Amino acid sequence: MALRFSIASFILCTILFAVLKCADANAAATGSVLEQSMSETLDLWREGRFEQLYESLSHRGRTTKENFIARMRETTIRPACCWQKLQNFRVMHEKRNEATVYVKVNLEGTPGPVDSSTRDFKLSLEDGGWKMQLNDILSLAGITGKKGKGSRHKNNIITSPYQ
Repeated sequence: MALRFSIASFILCTILFAVLKCADANAAATGSVLEQSMSETLDLWREGRFEQLYESLSHRGRTTKENFIARMRETTIRPACCWQKLQNFRVMHEKRNEATVYVKVNLEGTPGPVDSSTRDFKLSLEDGGWKMQLNDILSLAGITGKKGKGSRHKNNIITSPYQ
């Protein structure tokens, strides 16, 4: 009887371990997919491919493609290259169709001493891919306001309680 209990306990523990291991692997895989999606979006911006950038973004609202492209061409700010672009990437919350990540985005061409933005970003799953929000790109670019001649941010650091 004790042997049966021991074998059953061993099998149960093995199954539980396997399930937890798969859950960790899925979370890590999702995190890398989110990071890759965000990286590819920032690459479009860095390369000046604003039409493709616009199409890759979520929550475009009333911002037309032409207006977005004109506003992005006005700014000197762009993401840093390569491994410097994204640092300390963490998935904070994930649902089926949206995720919140916390990441440091390094920037070039900023008018002041601030050359990064560390904060939460919301991504949406649309058309089979994860998309950053248009307003997040405009914020990183230092563009605010509804007109193409929006004001520029001097300090673009937003803190988060997730540190």
